[in-house]
Amino acid sequence: MKYTEGSEIRDAKAPEGPIEDRWEKRKFTAKLVNPANKRKLNVIVVGTGLAGGSAAATLGELGYNVKSFCYQDTPRRAHSIAAQGGINAAKNYRGDGDSIYRLFYDTVKGGDFRARESNVYRLAQVSVNIIDQAVAQGVPFAREYGGLLDTRSFGGAQVSRTFYARGQTGQQLLLGAYQALERQVAAGTVEMFTRHEMLDLIVADGRARGVIVRDMVTGEIERHVADAVVLATGGYGNVFFLSTNAKGCNTTAIWRAHERGAYFANPCYTQIHPTCIPVSGEYQSKLTLMSESLRNDGRVWVPLRKDDARAPGDIPEDERDYYLERIYPAFGNLVPRDIASRAAKNVCDEGRGVGPGGLGVYLDFRDAIGRLGRDAVEKKYGNLFEMYERITGENPYDVPMRIYPAVHYTMGGLWVDYDLQSTIPGLFVIGEANFSDHGANRLGASALMQGLADGYFVLPTTLGDYLAAGPFGEVDEEAVAEAEAKVQSRIERLLAVNGNRTPDSFHRELGRLMWDYCGMERTEESLRKALERIPELRAEFWENVKVSGTNEELNQVLEKAGRVADFFDLAELMCLDALVRSESCGGHFRAESQDADGEALRDDEHFAHVSAWEHSPSGEPVLHKEALEYEYVKMTQRSYK
Repeated sequence: MKYTEGSEIRDAKAPEGPIEDRWEKRKFTAKLVNPANKRKLNVIVVGTGLAGGSAAATLGELGYNVKSFCYQDTPRRAHSIAAQGGINAAKNYRGDGDSIYRLFYDTVKGGDFRARESNVYRLAQVSVNIIDQAVAQGVPFAREYGGLLDTRSFGGAQVSRTFYARGQTGQQLLLGAYQALERQVAAGTVEMFTRHEMLDLIVADGRARGVIVRDMVTGEIERHVADAVVLATGGYGNVFFLSTNAKGCNTTAIWRAHERGAYFANPCYTQIHPTCIPVSGEYQSKLTLMSESLRNDGRVWVPLRKDDARAPGDIPEDERDYYLERIYPAFGNLVPRDIASRAAKNVCDEGRGVGPGGLGVYLDFRDAIGRLGRDAVEKKYGNLFEMYERITGENPYDVPMRIYPAVHYTMGGLWVDYDLQSTIPGLFVIGEANFSDHGANRLGASALMQGLADGYFVLPTTLGDYLAAGPFGEVDEEAVAEAEAKVQSRIERLLAVNGNRTPDSFHRELGRLMWDYCGMERTEESLRKALERIPELRAEFWENVKVSGTNEELNQVLEKAGRVADFFDLAELMCLDALVRSESCGGHFRAESQDADGEALRDDEHFAHVSAWEHSPSGEPVLHKEALEYEYVKMTQRSYK
């Protein structure tokens, strides 16, 4: 796949001056909209997870007219509900040395020095407000005996800054955002559209002015216009078919925005989570995550001997390899996710993996149960242990869990500036749908932090600055009609193919190809193979996919087919981005770029930049680079030893 290199891109909105003052400076310089004028302004928010739900609720509370869209039957089913382990915040209740600066530093380092300093520092600052907001909403965070909020540790940090509600933190935080959202629905400031899927972005006079959606129950194609559009539609990990994401998670909203002119940044940055229940058979359609919080008390190990088929309880202590504790003594089992994932792959590649096919390692709670007692372990992790037993039939109180890395999160996404605005004026992108905060690897418990920071605190300020120039007048009917016709034409094309392969069969084949050639480890050879095969598979899809039923009904096959079609285009750009970035950094591991110990080896001279891809109608993407400059941290090769 060919590409051209375009002009450099820069974040013109980022303030200058001391980093600790930049967000306050931006808030002060942002234009305000008076309350009377807010009632005249309309905002569309797509997605109702932690980012979208909190944003719609806050914008409604401020007085804007908000339309909120989700493809689920209720906002409560957004994938944020699946988050388990916790949310980071630099409140330092433990007094163990944490601070805003340390959270900032850990996040930049954890992202392998491929994130913006200004954005990450703001995230660390805002984190302290999120906990107060959530507590005020009634989120039942775990508490210590004395009543203070409890915290635990997560990977990539040597302090305890992760607030949690057992293994249900995402669910409890989402319910907090949901009740705030429903309050605004009742107040009339937010209009809720469930079972509606965004299929295109309306761009008129160079601005994002609305969306084209499909009513997933009736098939009706609807147009909705506004003064600004906010995308909070999550990540694109389901391009791999098997992932920890809900089956409905997709890339359609951000990909259609990309086709309309929004740059796509760092698509090759995908996160492999080390603590997942291993694949059990070809029949599986998704994978299940076991929270990273389990690595607080669980010890990861494999047998010292290759092909050791003994039961774990029969393997004596001196014949076990606690390889994370051995290789990374400073951080042990709490190294960042990319490092723990590659380490698990390496020991399994050596033939020391456990379980079916040797694709697993043990996560053992024997020592924790002996030290703390079963009741204490159950209090912290009980629902996770129960979930594991339901899926595997094994009791982790008695035998170690078996885990293996799996696709979990995507650090890439639409390019945004400091204001969270994309390259299309009026299109704002928040949460996992943008690229802004995590660099090449996200630290555990930071996804919930970013989603709520963007939705509750950042977007309401920066969007107001944009809307201060509105309302922007009537939307050009020609632009709306063109977008609507494009959606209708695509649906008709999918229904007309009438082949003999299901969308799922194509998705599964694409996913396996992406895992094999652009998964935990990439090489120039594997990426070139992928870039040869993806166009062939896409051509076969458009010639041979079978979409049963019609548009004028509830049709999940049609929904899947449209999403898989977008995954093909995204997969090609992911592989191209991975090929062009011939360094290793974070979750992007190029086998040709590693040090003597097998760790990721960055090339700061050539790749200390964000890769922002512009869509070209010719099919030849244009690469724009945003230089990453560090004033407050020094770029060094990461070490967790």
